[in-house]
Amino acid sequence: MNELTIDNAPVATGFEALGISGKLLKCAEAAGFVTPKPIQEQAIPPQLAGRDVLGVAQTGSGKTAAFALPILSKIIGLGTKRRPKTARALILAPTRELAVQIEETVRLLSKGAHISTALVLGGVSKGTQVRKIAPGIDVLVATPGRLMDLVRDHAVILSETTWLVLDEADRMLDMGFINDVRRISKATHPARQTALFSATMPQEIVSLANDLLRDPVRVEVAPEGTTAAEIKQSVVLARTKQKRQILSQMLANPEMKSVMIFARTKHGADRVTRDLERDGFEAAVIHGNKSQNARQKALTGFRAGSVRILVATDIAARGIDVPGISHVVNFDLPDEASSYVHRIGRTGRNGADGIAITLCDPSEASKLRSVEKIIRMKLPISADHTGEPDPKPVPGVQRMQQPANDRKPRESENEGAPKRQRPRKEHHRGQGRPAATARPDGDKPAGKKPFRKRKFGSSGKRFGSKAA
Repeated sequence: MNELTIDNAPVATGFEALGISGKLLKCAEAAGFVTPKPIQEQAIPPQLAGRDVLGVAQTGSGKTAAFALPILSKIIGLGTKRRPKTARALILAPTRELAVQIEETVRLLSKGAHISTALVLGGVSKGTQVRKIAPGIDVLVATPGRLMDLVRDHAVILSETTWLVLDEADRMLDMGFINDVRRISKATHPARQTALFSATMPQEIVSLANDLLRDPVRVEVAPEGTTAAEIKQSVVLARTKQKRQILSQMLANPEMKSVMIFARTKHGADRVTRDLERDGFEAAVIHGNKSQNARQKALTGFRAGSVRILVATDIAARGIDVPGISHVVNFDLPDEASSYVHRIGRTGRNGADGIAITLCDPSEASKLRSVEKIIRMKLPISADHTGEPDPKPVPGVQRMQQPANDRKPRESENEGAPKRQRPRKEHHRGQGRPAATARPDGDKPAGKKPFRKRKFGSSGKRFGSKAA
């Protein structure tokens, strides 16, 4: 317990000064939560006082403890008697990875305090989740889609939920969960206490906050769209066909110790992973088409350091809190400029230095301008490869060659070779097709119908003829 002594009177500091005390304070300190972060200093006291909170803060700012500690502090005083299928507190997260991260932090903060938690998300068995909730729990962490399924199945009763937290509300908007969020909030206790956290505040989130929060205290630790000062950002101009070679060349640098690579699509993420493996790099990939077990296995290996490179889509841009990520590489620019902020926020966390590199094809120039507009700065260009005719070879990288019979010929191997001519069909009785003339509407070509072969029986007479 941190205390200062003034005139022989102890003065509380740290989380104790914010109102966290007793068993929960000891649990938090044992978990390594000793010095509060700015978002925690601003958000914890009003929540302990029963006020709703609207928080604007980036990922990695310490939001989870900022809303978890006040909730846990109040739940500890309620005892362990719970009604079946109910949850005293509900924390909604947009992605499975973020939900897992939040539940782990809640368990860590309350270890030894007899707080029950449950995790509800897609990709895993409903039965296990239903059984966990059946006796009633203290803190339920959930993604909106799976929670709605369980509510419709009457496996969860939210009418007694008196604490509601919406984390990464802007991401829920991007993923189309806002209507589910509204339905879920209506099902909770009318006198609930609500906290809403978002990295950005588009008009839809402002409207949602106005509907769900009552006279909230607004806390903000960084202007909307700000990136951490510790992250060194740059752009490498490169055509799409050059990106693979440039990425492999960068990864050959031993300073890139722990790297997250973001692709725009699921298929793109798989392609980047395959190319890296062919170039001799071991990489794991997570995206929406992967099972929850596969995603968790990839993330566990990356967090443990057994996997150096993790390729992901924007679904994983939030919720991955892995200490020591040295580099983030945007293989593609995101469709939503705000996703750039969350992508590069995987590095430079908790005051550490980080590097973010964006590979930008000329066709992505408008997306780059949108990113620069939202982060309110022009990104420096560290290299320009667009004038080079072909990708440069990657020094020191042993590429895995495909078998000759499986390898597709490169474009350069076909240069100068004549195009394959499609053989002309020999028409029946030597008749050629009449030239087709296009219809005025450009639909199908007009003109005579092509000659159709007749079918003959074994006697040589045509089927359907009168002679037959």
